[in-house]
Amino acid sequence: QVQLVESGGGSVQAGGSLRLSCAASERTFSTSTIGWFRQTPGKEREFVASITNNDAGREYADSVKGRFTIARDNAKNTVFLQMTSLAPEDTAVYYCAAFHGGFFSQLFVASYYTGWGQGSQVTVSS
Repeated sequence: QVQLVESGGGSVQAGGSLRLSCAASERTFSTSTIGWFRQTPGKEREFVASITNNDAGREYADSVKGRFTIARDNAKNTVFLQMTSLAPEDTAVYYCAAFHGGFFSQLFVASYYTGWGQGSQVTVSS
C-alpha cells in the first residue's frame, strides 16, 4: 500500500500562492490516481483535485477551478498542487491520497482513497 507525505503548507495573505507536494516512496505511486482533499475542524474531508496516473485526466472542485493546478512528476514520485489567488476560505489541512475505487463518481469521495499522509496546514489571512 502506497504511503504519502504532504509538504509545502504555510501561512499567506489573501491573494497569495503556495505549492503543496505529495511524495511517495513506492514504485506503485506511478500507477495510481492521486487526489488532494482538505479538511477544517468539525467538517468532513472535502475533495479538491485529482490526477490520473498518466496525467490524462484532472478533476477540480468548483471552488478551486481556475485557481489551483494539479500536476505530477512520476520520475520523482511526486504530485503537486499549485494554489494561487488564495482566499481565507481555503484555510484547511490539505491531504493527499491514492485512489482505489473503480468508478468516476468515486473520485470525489474520501473513503475511496488510501495512504493518507499527516496533512499540511494552509492558513490564508485576510
